[in-house]
Amino acid sequence: MKAIIIDDEKRARVSLSLLLKEYCPQVTIVAECENLPEGVKAIRKHQPDIVLLDIEMPGHSGLELLDFFDENEVNFSIIFTTAYNEYALKAFKFSAVDYLLKPIIPEELAEAVERVAKQKQRFENFRAFKENLQQETLTKIAVPSGNTLLFLDTDKIMYIKGEGAYSEVFCSDGSKQLVSRNLKNFEDILCSDSRFLRIHKSYIVNFNFVVAFNKSDGGSIELENKAQIPVSPDKAQQILDQIQIIKR
Repeated sequence: MKAIIIDDEKRARVSLSLLLKEYCPQVTIVAECENLPEGVKAIRKHQPDIVLLDIEMPGHSGLELLDFFDENEVNFSIIFTTAYNEYALKAFKFSAVDYLLKPIIPEELAEAVERVAKQKQRFENFRAFKENLQQETLTKIAVPSGNTLLFLDTDKIMYIKGEGAYSEVFCSDGSKQLVSRNLKNFEDILCSDSRFLRIHKSYIVNFNFVVAFNKSDGGSIELENKAQIPVSPDKAQQILDQIQIIKR
């Protein structure tokens, strides 16, 4: 596999090059670039399989790379190298984009290279990632369904029902998707957003679609589509607090 490294720091380029040679012998480095314009030229010239791309660079951010290419020209995978914060890591994870935290751990580099070798990333992955990173909340999430990745708009997710290792995602357009992520996975990502709350061991709800909270008969939430979602007894106060947050 042919690879290009794009990073403004020479030390970082040298370090990554040495790691690739030692831990990823299947990879041949065809160019090392210190800025984005050089990287774009190298990509057009060498047609690499992988681009290892630093995000934070002077002049042009690594996130701007795809602005230089049409969708049908993106036939390479990107592994971002970054020292970004926790929110950005969620954007990486749920956009199905590969990344390596600096300082780079050799084993994680080898695993990332192996992943992108098995499954080429799609232009839509990067578009969703860039969109997520520029917002205060995740706007799109990439979730596996069978052999495909679905890109779901978080604004349209009404609720999620856990089914063991799988989850059913119910959307405001009436669609329902069965995805191979458990409910805890969705909770870890979505419930840092004030719209979402896990109200039951089997349910996460988007409070933008809540129309009523019924405290009787064990407690339930009614959504705009008339769905009745059960509430765990210990979640009542948390639900009231959540409703106040949404009202603000």
